[in-house]
Amino acid sequence: MKPLRKAVLPVAGLGTRFLPATKAMAKEMLPVVDKPLIQYAIEEARAAGIEQFCMVTGRGKTALVEHFDIAFELEDTLRARGKQDAFKLLEGTQVEPGSMVTVRQQVPLGLGHAIWCARAFVGDDPFAVLLPDDLVLSDTPCLAQLAAAYRETGGNVVAVTEVPRAHTNRYGILKTGHDDGRLVEVRGLVEKPAPEDAPSTLSIIGRYVLMPEVIGELARMDRGAGGEVQLTDGMAGLIGRQPFHGLRYEGRRFDCGNKAGFLEAQIAFALKRPDLADQVRAFLRNYT
Repeated sequence: MKPLRKAVLPVAGLGTRFLPATKAMAKEMLPVVDKPLIQYAIEEARAAGIEQFCMVTGRGKTALVEHFDIAFELEDTLRARGKQDAFKLLEGTQVEPGSMVTVRQQVPLGLGHAIWCARAFVGDDPFAVLLPDDLVLSDTPCLAQLAAAYRETGGNVVAVTEVPRAHTNRYGILKTGHDDGRLVEVRGLVEKPAPEDAPSTLSIIGRYVLMPEVIGELARMDRGAGGEVQLTDGMAGLIGRQPFHGLRYEGRRFDCGNKAGFLEAQIAFALKRPDLADQVRAFLRNYT
């Protein structure tokens, strides 16, 4: 079993749900409290042992790369002014030289197409996929939980959670086999099934550990739901050929791709901060 050292982060979306804020700024740079979504994703990946990162970007996304570069003028200014606390905050924005690459997804053909764009980076290695829009608040980072499950089971592992049956048409849904309450055998995957057709109510969220063979499945460029190349369909092609499991992760997921989920994440993450929790609780009383 090869170690898990690579991660792909699809970040080419336009962020239209957050216009006008995202007119000139990548949605992944929107902050939750004081860190952008993309930094939460990178930090989560690092906590799982990831050492190499590939961002699949589009036009107007250069700020994502610059955020993880060295800001010499800013750092010199902070040092000169003795602002050590502010300087320390920059540590999470730095990556090892040569550890981060970007590739372009020139046309919006879906998540599966975005992952296929990273094929040269993936090579013959297992890799993680993190969707920065999905933010998970947990004691053990979500991807670290998946990485542990990968070392336990081998093969593909996806983070899963129960959803209301009425919402199955929003997600990739599992057809399940053996289920011990934590790990569930995946016997099938369906992208956005109608509630009456859904094989279960167990949904994939934006955290995956995948084997490199998924790239070959995606290379077929088969169009699925919405006329796009769906990652769910590519993963389905691996079932029966490789181990495939869903992990009921510990933690709470916030869908920061919509405004309500993004605002809820602000409150939840602020309440976990010792420097902010009391102030946040105090002002929330004004709105109850």
